[in-house]
Amino acid sequence: MTERAGHIIVALALALVTGAVTGCTKADGGAEAVRATPTVRATPSAPATPSPRTIPFELYTHCGIDEARIGSTYFEAETPLSDGSGNPPDGWGNPTQRGTMTLKSGTEAVFTDDAGHEVKFRARPGARAFKHICA
Repeated sequence: MTERAGHIIVALALALVTGAVTGCTKADGGAEAVRATPTVRATPSAPATPSPRTIPFELYTHCGIDEARIGSTYFEAETPLSDGSGNPPDGWGNPTQRGTMTLKSGTEAVFTDDAGHEVKFRARPGARAFKHICA
C-alpha cells in the first residue's frame, strides 16, 4: 500500500466517523440525526435523611413515663404510662429504667429496653424545662 492510499483510507474512515457522530442528510433535504452516544438523563436525588442514632439511656420513671431530655431537647411521650397513682406501670424500674434511646430524627425518639418496653417520644419545640417536676 502506498503512502497516498493510506492517507485516503484514513480520510474515509474519519469521514464515516464524523458522519455517524454529527448526523446524515437525507436526499429530500431533511436531517436525520445519528447519535454515537446514549442520552444521559439526570435523576433527581432524594433528600438526605439522617440515619437513626442509638444511645444508652436511663429513663426517669419515678412518677410514670411521661418525659425525657435528650441533650438539650425536651421530649414528651406520645402515650404517657403510669399505674394510675403517678408511678411507673408494673414491670418498669423505679426510679429509672435502663435501655437505649434511638433518635429517629430531631423531633422523634424511641426508648427500648431488654424487658421489651417501647415508648415513642416527640420533641417539645421551644421547651426549656420539664412540664412536671416529680418529687
